[in-house]
Amino acid sequence: MKEKIYTIPVNEAFAVDCECPMCLLEKRFEDEKLEYILGPSLMEPDTRKETNKFGFCRRHFEMLYKKSDNRLGLALILDTHIRHHNSNMKKLCSGVYIPGGKSENRTALKGIKGLFSGLSSSPAGTGKAAEKLAEYISTLEQACYICTGLEYTMQRYVDVVLYLWEKETDFKEAFAARKGFCLRHFRELLEGADKYLRNQPAAEFKRELIQIQLDNMERISQEIFWFTKKFDYNNTNAPWGNSKDAVPRSIQKIAGWLDL
Repeated sequence: MKEKIYTIPVNEAFAVDCECPMCLLEKRFEDEKLEYILGPSLMEPDTRKETNKFGFCRRHFEMLYKKSDNRLGLALILDTHIRHHNSNMKKLCSGVYIPGGKSENRTALKGIKGLFSGLSSSPAGTGKAAEKLAEYISTLEQACYICTGLEYTMQRYVDVVLYLWEKETDFKEAFAARKGFCLRHFRELLEGADKYLRNQPAAEFKRELIQIQLDNMERISQEIFWFTKKFDYNNTNAPWGNSKDAVPRSIQKIAGWLDL
């Protein structure tokens, strides 16, 4: 079957000998998104509105910082992002917060007729503002401009993997020859089977996937075990086999792609 533009990255990832081809697809998306955010999108108002609103998770902030040779671009994003959320947080506690005012000045300020008429120093008013701020920050902590796009894109890739597995013999063979997946992508493929395949193909896919995954979880277990045994002086001259890089590969098998 002739390749389509959306199948090319999947076929390329499944041609690589690695612990999780889905992680390669994820990394490719992240790299492209980081380049876009720090490059062409900097002066695009629509993108800036989204980055102002959602910001980034800790991991993607770290990646942006490490990726950025041009710190000015990242600073511009941070500038409007912080001002956006500062404005929102001040509105949420407008009855408690006094711009530029110290706590000892609140009584005097409140006494000026008509000034800061909404100001509330009562425990109930302060508690309500604190509750709103906590909820707002909790929502912000769970938001990330890159994660939102990544989640959508990886679900599309799951769809493509299952489509190719069902329709193309060559891909089905490549799938069977891989070393399984990280646990998160293993779960997403298991869940995707019922979503994108019919009953019988879904059951067949899940049986094959489980077999591949558990076989390779056992393989990685044996490799990390042999890594530990190599530190026994009795095994000093024994060959490493595939265990020399077993530590980073074991971590990636459990947690997904990391810059180790």
